[in-house]
Amino acid sequence: MLQDADALPQLIGDYKPLDQWQVHLNQLFYGLRGDKLRSYYQTFASADFRLAHALAADYFERVTKRDKAAGRKFSDPLPLTSHASPRIVLELGPGNGNLAACFLTHLKAIDQEGRVYPRVRYVLVDWEESVLAGALAHPDLAVHRDRVETRCGSIEQVGGIADGTVDRIICNELWNDLPTKLLARHGGEVEEEYLRPNLSELLHAKIQDWSAFVRAFQDKDLATIKTFPPFLDELVWEKEYRKIEWKDLPYRKTIVEFLQSIDQEVLVPVNVGAYETLKEAKRLLAPDAIGFSAFDAGTADMTVLNDPEKPCYGQFGGQYSFMINFALVEAVAKHLGLKQTTLEPQREFVGRSLNTNVITLMDLLATHPSAGPTLQAWEQDKLVLRTIRALNETFESPYRRRLEFPLGTNVPPEEREALSAILRALKGDGIPDTVAYVTEEELTRAQKDLEEIGYESEAIGMALSAPPSPIEYCHFTCR
Repeated sequence: MLQDADALPQLIGDYKPLDQWQVHLNQLFYGLRGDKLRSYYQTFASADFRLAHALAADYFERVTKRDKAAGRKFSDPLPLTSHASPRIVLELGPGNGNLAACFLTHLKAIDQEGRVYPRVRYVLVDWEESVLAGALAHPDLAVHRDRVETRCGSIEQVGGIADGTVDRIICNELWNDLPTKLLARHGGEVEEEYLRPNLSELLHAKIQDWSAFVRAFQDKDLATIKTFPPFLDELVWEKEYRKIEWKDLPYRKTIVEFLQSIDQEVLVPVNVGAYETLKEAKRLLAPDAIGFSAFDAGTADMTVLNDPEKPCYGQFGGQYSFMINFALVEAVAKHLGLKQTTLEPQREFVGRSLNTNVITLMDLLATHPSAGPTLQAWEQDKLVLRTIRALNETFESPYRRRLEFPLGTNVPPEEREALSAILRALKGDGIPDTVAYVTEEELTRAQKDLEEIGYESEAIGMALSAPPSPIEYCHFTCR
């Protein structure tokens, strides 16, 4: 928090609740940088296939079990009642379309008798038409286009889908982008965080028409903003705390009861956008639907949530990304009448589908003796590429994905060509991404090559069996 008003950079907006500025920034971020999303962060479905395959296998198993219990043969027509459950699968926030492509491809492959896949209608939902167009253009979706639709609009109110007709809703790494408030108890009141944006003095000096810039920023006038220097990384935020306006926040009783278990002055995320998707899921899901799944980073551990030093959010390229308060999400879900809720580590969901232990490539890299802050950025890149090359000796993906790995500008010239050569030599059906899952068996097969670059088998074994981290990627489900 900046205290000295005379020392402040240049003001470009007024104090507003954090979630309001978050929405404002996200709209600017996607408008200015939406085509470069993977330069700022990657998801577990951007290029990797294992989360999508786990979802497809889980869906196939559950639908088959439900149909068998109902005595329904796969050749029977679906019941044409007002509460029928056609195979509508909604994906909220489809990203680049890779999750949808891999889900449908795997579902078709395992559905050898045509019991499930032929009936699926897969609907991509996003508020940005450009995102939907990009997702639909995914090359591996081409063979499934007869069953893929798009809906452009609010994910909190999906248009064109009737009540009680959806069988499955998937929401992958979207909740952390949705409106979130930071609340804390102060005395007998509940306060929320307010922000006010300033621009750094360095960038202010480069902008000639200051009033035009401020007007364009406040109006989210993308065409005009693009005529100015990039600014999202140069924002400076002031913070203050004000009594919450409860009329603007639903689920007051549930939130207040939750806050009673949190110490005074400790901020906790209240993921209001996530609650809206749950409310919409309640409307959309059929009575016998397979249900709703959300994947995101967060915690339900009250010890962690009560920690005043926990990281409530991060910023990536100017965009806010929030930790999910799964404990409060579960409470709101029950408030809405979604009683069958479960929470598990995401990697357990993926590993259970494969009947083995899995870790992410990033988890593997963390076990290397030299990993950590002592490595320069280019040395970290070198370790990543050498690790991928070692795994690729035995790893085979069912998809061809060219690994996207831009080398940083700080790579020494003598190293750049060597790293570029590794990149050029990587096979198309190898590790698809730096955010990818690898199995225990794949690590065992690559053990010799991994040991040659410094990995220790004992450390890898410990990572495979390690308990979940305090803040972890989780799989939340409800019906």
